[in-house]
Amino acid sequence: MPSQRVSAGLWTQNRGYTILVLSTNAWFGLTGSSDTLLGRLGSSMLTEIGQVEAIFRYPVKSMRGERLEAAKLGWHGLDGDRRLAFRRIDNRSDFPWLTASKLPELILFTPQRREGDAREDGDQGNFPTHVRTPDGKELPVFGEDLAAEVGRRYGAPVEMMQMKHGIFDDASISVIASDTVREVCRLAGQSPDVRRFRPNVVVRLLRPAPFQEDEWLGGVLSFGKKDDDDAPSIAVTMHDVRCSMVNLDPDTASPAPEMLKAAVRANQNNAGIYGTVTRIGRLAVGQSIFLQKNRVPAVVQM
Repeated sequence: MPSQRVSAGLWTQNRGYTILVLSTNAWFGLTGSSDTLLGRLGSSMLTEIGQVEAIFRYPVKSMRGERLEAAKLGWHGLDGDRRLAFRRIDNRSDFPWLTASKLPELILFTPQRREGDAREDGDQGNFPTHVRTPDGKELPVFGEDLAAEVGRRYGAPVEMMQMKHGIFDDASISVIASDTVREVCRLAGQSPDVRRFRPNVVVRLLRPAPFQEDEWLGGVLSFGKKDDDDAPSIAVTMHDVRCSMVNLDPDTASPAPEMLKAAVRANQNNAGIYGTVTRIGRLAVGQSIFLQKNRVPAVVQM
């Protein structure tokens, strides 16, 4: 029979046998010319891999992040993460945002939120109200003085922009294991500093091993209790391919090219993963993390 969509799944035909895929944990039927078999398709394994060691949010793209004990995971990543960025006014490309790859000292600017201060629309939320410059000046985040200061350092005019769903390079949530951080820094001859990698979630692994994140591709990470159907979760969609940002010292913005070289040498420039949110909820330091991956069924010959 030709492939056709059905309400419960997808019929496909392969080598004379018809397969009905119902769901991740569905039963399937294999129909041959004279025999019918039933088997388990896509049964999944749920494995505890570690705990949430740290959570980071970056209110302004490429500026200094903030370490949190807990955060809300929404459909577009952590609430308040990378919702603000400086746009290069004279840039007409598809990516006009100013990042530390263009202005390394941008990572030395620190977003701050003053209690009681609100933006012009009255919303305090997770947005910063001020930014502390490397010189120690505290300037309103949407003020002309901050834009002028950053523009002066960059050498071209910029303006602060707010994007409702955030401004991300590849995906809205990034995860890395602390063992991976330590290994790349060790190979580069640098002190371990997770801030170089600018993740949202840092994992303390139960089975310590660098670059274990590569094994999570195609799976789902859930945060919280094992049997909690409402636990926040993300689908692991791609490697986090590193760029020159990892070279920058978070405290001085001084470059250490050996960091990127170490990532390339150790794991083809991959360190950590990106994910897409599949269930929203609350993330917190200390939560257990579970990996769900589907088993691939064996081919049945008849």
